[in-house]
Amino acid sequence: MQFEPNRRLYFASVPRGFSEVHVVHSFICDVKAINGTVEITVFINGTSPIAKTDEDFICATLDWWPPEKCDYGTCAWGQASLLNLDLKNVVFLNAVKAFSPLKIRLGGTLQDKVIYQTEDKQKPCVPFSKNSSEMFGFTQGCLPLARWDELNYFFNQSGALVIFGLNALSGKSIQPNNIATGPWDSTNAASLIRYTVTKGYKIYGWELGSDEHLIDRILNPSVLDSGADVFRNVHNVVRTSINSAVAWVGEAGGAYNSGRNKVTNAFVFSFWYLDQLGLASTYDTKTYCRQTLIGGNYGLLNTTTFVPNPDYYSALLWHRLMGRQQGITLLLINIDGNTTVQTRVEFQGTLMRLHKRRHHHRHRPKVNPLHQRKQAFGSVREEYHLTPSDGNIQSQTVLLNRKPLTVDPSSGLIPALEPVRVNSSEPITVAPYSIVFVRMPYVAIPACR
Repeated sequence: MQFEPNRRLYFASVPRGFSEVHVVHSFICDVKAINGTVEITVFINGTSPIAKTDEDFICATLDWWPPEKCDYGTCAWGQASLLNLDLKNVVFLNAVKAFSPLKIRLGGTLQDKVIYQTEDKQKPCVPFSKNSSEMFGFTQGCLPLARWDELNYFFNQSGALVIFGLNALSGKSIQPNNIATGPWDSTNAASLIRYTVTKGYKIYGWELGSDEHLIDRILNPSVLDSGADVFRNVHNVVRTSINSAVAWVGEAGGAYNSGRNKVTNAFVFSFWYLDQLGLASTYDTKTYCRQTLIGGNYGLLNTTTFVPNPDYYSALLWHRLMGRQQGITLLLINIDGNTTVQTRVEFQGTLMRLHKRRHHHRHRPKVNPLHQRKQAFGSVREEYHLTPSDGNIQSQTVLLNRKPLTVDPSSGLIPALEPVRVNSSEPITVAPYSIVFVRMPYVAIPACR
């Protein structure tokens, strides 16, 4: 096979574990096309997992930025702040419920300037105000307890798992070079936590501390590959730690200063996002929080309409297929605009076929060993092909198996994500500028047992 640096196929196999997802293998191959089509074989070594993630690996953030937050003359946040987000919007509720559950991290840059209203209400509770002389460009802002009640009602309705970022600068002095000195004053944070416990609100965790050129970078394999260094280095630190620390990505948006319209909220950004999920999982990262769920130009949801952007559906497919379904799931990404890739799958090591039980569905499925180096056998696999509308990678409409994914305007329901079923003896066709999730429901490998 000849290699060429601008054509890249990404593959990750993430089959089911019982309390976590076992990552089997990931690799990159750069291939040279003949007449616009290449044929490759993917070999899966399922002997043992290379990493494990939490079952609820997908996470997204909600931020504090007010409408006055602007970057490069664009004010992209609208009413997406934790203080003013429309929690009664049915599309928003359905978008979160579709994950069952979605981890949501509450925080961001301004979390270190948030004070929490106390039950005695001795101090006035005022919102953020723009002030260029202040750190981060805004004054302190206050979280009213009534708003905290509303947020928790929404989280309970939607089934979200909430991680709350506390103000780590409380009590500290900010020096002229913006360095914080002095001890942390936990009084205000403790008050919010006590109130939360008293009200019976469930918090998953408390956290302390907190363009065209861009498109060219997304479509450049070398740039995408460089992201592995960060995950590898963190993995090495955690692996050698003497305590039980695990690695999370707490906030990742892929671009500074609220993202870029028609890039970080368009189909093209799913190439970066899914690549990041694959790299993170390969290096034992337990949870990956996307900046943002809504807000800025990099939200999974549109800031004004709440309608899902393409990355929302990429995240939802990962969440539903990677680790939550019987069998194994492959992810194939083609970031070349001219080449079609015909892919066959073979297994190295012991391969087993799953048999469904008629009763006692909680038991492990019965498996029968098959020969080594076996090609995917004659069962039906499920394929989810994601492509941009009209072939435009800057489109904010994504097609699933050639059908546009749109929210029902009357009910606000998120569309069903239905696969096409293909005989496993056929190669997997990965079209130019496309993403394919492939589920093989009757395959089991030792790494997942």
